[in-house]
Amino acid sequence: MEYQTLSRDIIADVGGAGNIRSFTNCMTRLRLDLVDPSLVDLDSVKKREGVMGVVTGDQLQIVVGPGHAQRLRDSFAHASGVTPSTEVDLDVNDLADEQKAKVKAHHTTSVHAAFRHIGSIFIPIIPAFIACGLVLAIANTWKLIDPKVVTSPWFLAFAALGGIITLALNLIVGHNTAKEFGGTPVLGMLAGAVPYMVALGGIPASTPANGTPIAAQPLVVPFFGALTPQLGGIVGVLITAWIFTVIEKRVRKVVPAALDLFLVPFVTLILGAAASILVIMPISALLMRGINWLLIDFALVQGGIVGGFLLSTLFLPLVMLGIHQGLTPIHAQLIADHGFTELLPVLAMAGAGEVGMAIAILVKTKSQRLKKIVRSALPIAFMGIGEPMIYGVSLPLLYPFFTACLGAGFGGAFVAFGIQASGGFGAGALGLSGILMTGVITNGQWLWYLGGLLVSYGMGFVLTYLFGFKEWMVERLG
Repeated sequence: MEYQTLSRDIIADVGGAGNIRSFTNCMTRLRLDLVDPSLVDLDSVKKREGVMGVVTGDQLQIVVGPGHAQRLRDSFAHASGVTPSTEVDLDVNDLADEQKAKVKAHHTTSVHAAFRHIGSIFIPIIPAFIACGLVLAIANTWKLIDPKVVTSPWFLAFAALGGIITLALNLIVGHNTAKEFGGTPVLGMLAGAVPYMVALGGIPASTPANGTPIAAQPLVVPFFGALTPQLGGIVGVLITAWIFTVIEKRVRKVVPAALDLFLVPFVTLILGAAASILVIMPISALLMRGINWLLIDFALVQGGIVGGFLLSTLFLPLVMLGIHQGLTPIHAQLIADHGFTELLPVLAMAGAGEVGMAIAILVKTKSQRLKKIVRSALPIAFMGIGEPMIYGVSLPLLYPFFTACLGAGFGGAFVAFGIQASGGFGAGALGLSGILMTGVITNGQWLWYLGGLLVSYGMGFVLTYLFGFKEWMVERLG
């Protein structure tokens, strides 16, 4: 991609450098805040070489794909003379397709703001999830090839390396939450540690030297009962770290500057920990139980193949609306609780449905431009990065979006059936999707997941080829 040329072309298409208030990038797109959006020539932007799609809304979002977005950002800064935002915008919310989807993020501003914060907290952790996930994938493959290797201390150390992110997740989430809401990151780490303190379990049963047994004495919270470490999980950490930032800011307003270093962190820790133990942890525990019942017990266990079909079919609309980030803490908690999230392999079928849809269009269309767009987005779609395909192909064409969703549903039903038939499996790490998730499927049940991918590919292809794509739809690309 000629980044300098594309930068100059985009500057001209959006009304010149003077019309650019600020800009940043996410993993797949350049995001522009414009002074006067009416000056933008959208048709011209869409036709530029290297542009996969354009999304309008609070920002003008130009989709160029992973790897290209950061490089285009650097070239754009040089060509425009505008200083980019100091923080890379990793949010994937407030998305709306300007041609047919008609989704307006500003209609639910408060909802999107909440999910935006969650995305900002968890998306920076994705590289760690990916790194640890790949380590676990290698360890799982190694164990399948040579089962005896599990007795090797070196193998155990290597496998443990893949679990570091799970062990440190509460501290990292606490740190990122404090940073996101303007608090002191190290106090956020303390907030993340509070719900995990071993002492919350109370005094364990023991037998002193005099031989008189002492019964276990749990820490009891009024109106709730006995506490246990990790009660409330990652959701509890999020809320606790946020409360820490609220307390810190308010205390700082009334404490003299000379005493700031001593009193502000001390009062924040004491009050924040009390709020966490007495209120936040019990409420978060009830919330997590409710979410787990709805998504796991009801949708997957009781719902079976019907639940799997609905979850997979509806996931792409959640991505389009920008509210899928709210599931990230749920996945993280499931992994922390029992080593895997059974929800993620089912939802991953949504991307596979997009792949099947894209192959059908590639086979059927006569448009060389559309073929080129599909070819550029298809390899990374196999790897589980679906944004370019969604916003560059299926949403602008509209009908293929629905056939991709339905194709994904069949794969989700297959995976849900496999979870019941095998006794349970899931993804042991976040950050990996598509075929890459195969390596982190737990309990040796990766064939069920791979079968789900093939079903989604196949059904996405068949439904799109027969019902989802007609050549006249190419005109919708502009």
